Amino acid sequence: MIKNGHHATDQQCEAGCSTPGGSGCSPEKRKRVVRLWCDGCYDMVHYGHSNQLRQAKGMGDYLIVGVHTDEEISKHKGPPVFTQAERYKMVRAIKWVDEIVEGAPYVTTLETLDKYNCDFCVHGDDITLTVDGKDTYEEVKRAGRYRECKRTQGVSTTDLVGRMLLMTKAHHSNMDNPDYQQHTDNFGKSPTGHSPWTGVSQFLQTSQKIIQFASGKEPQLGDTIIYVAGAFDLFHIGHVDFLEMVYKLAERPYVIVGLHFDQEVNRYKGKNYPIMNIHERTLSVLACRYVSEVVIGAPYAVGKDLLDHFKVDLVCHGMTEVFPDKDGSDPYAEPKKRGVFKAIDSGNNLTTDDIVQRIIENRLQFEARNQKKEAKEMAVIEAMRRREEQGSAAAQAPH
Repeated sequence: MIKNGHHATDQQCEAGCSTPGGSGCSPEKRKRVVRLWCDGCYDMVHYGHSNQLRQAKGMGDYLIVGVHTDEEISKHKGPPVFTQAERYKMVRAIKWVDEIVEGAPYVTTLETLDKYNCDFCVHGDDITLTVDGKDTYEEVKRAGRYRECKRTQGVSTTDLVGRMLLMTKAHHSNMDNPDYQQHTDNFGKSPTGHSPWTGVSQFLQTSQKIIQFASGKEPQLGDTIIYVAGAFDLFHIGHVDFLEMVYKLAERPYVIVGLHFDQEVNRYKGKNYPIMNIHERTLSVLACRYVSEVVIGAPYAVGKDLLDHFKVDLVCHGMTEVFPDKDGSDPYAEPKKRGVFKAIDSGNNLTTDDIVQRIIENRLQFEARNQKKEAKEMAVIEAMRRREEQGSAAAQAPH
């Protein structure tokens, strides 16, 4: 098992057992392992999803993540952007996940928790509703086997889709732009009001958040230091397949990802790229189990200073086009001269452009999906408000 982007083995108990999560040890011989359950669609996986799983893992020892099928998501929410095969692979690549369950039921039951020997399930402090407006966690909440973690402010699928649809260069700072406001009205607002769970807000990076996501491990003697660079925008399955292949190039890999600043990405990609700013891309890449370290704002040319500073053994690039540097030179000239450059074909040609195209082609479908989702959420909020009012009225009534 790879944990925290490193070559960690399966958990060992005091008795020396090495089964995943220590489940093969008798209770007398080991400290009891707390097993956790999370589930969801995990469509367009972003650092908000990763942060939820990081928080969940912090509540126990062994994290199992159930991922719903395309059919189940279409029934309850509307069609997903990514296929179930893509979503399964994305969740497996998140470093806090120990195991995934494919085709997990949309409604979380005690039967599911018991089947996978989980103590409790963890979900964010928003609400997930079935097609008929019921809380999908009602049963486990009643049984006291439900825990909550904080939703990550400043990122949502709604917001990311909005950025893709706008296709402007200034979307990182256009929260007040009338076009953006129109999008949030169309995409994340029901006719009856605005749900706090399906809205758009701004992400604020902190040093604490980077520390929480980073592995904090230095390269060790005998590690092969591999450097890759790029935008890694809208971190997706194409990136994961590439990084997994890079990781497998060595017995003890230490993979460093160089992320280019937003202005640099926009220079060579144009249009409205990057969709995610440098802070968001940093967290997305740090959450990947194949990554050991990230260089924030890496130079575009992979030069002598960078190679020497990190003692790089190998530099890799995928099959995407390599744009020349500002002066027209090859950014990989130095590693090629040293004989340490390797082109990697992961067999997956999915790009950020392809994802943007998927969204644009299905724009109306996604807008309708989110309006429907928010209308259900508003109905629940209204019911909760009425229940609170009735409760306080009953408490104040003379006995």
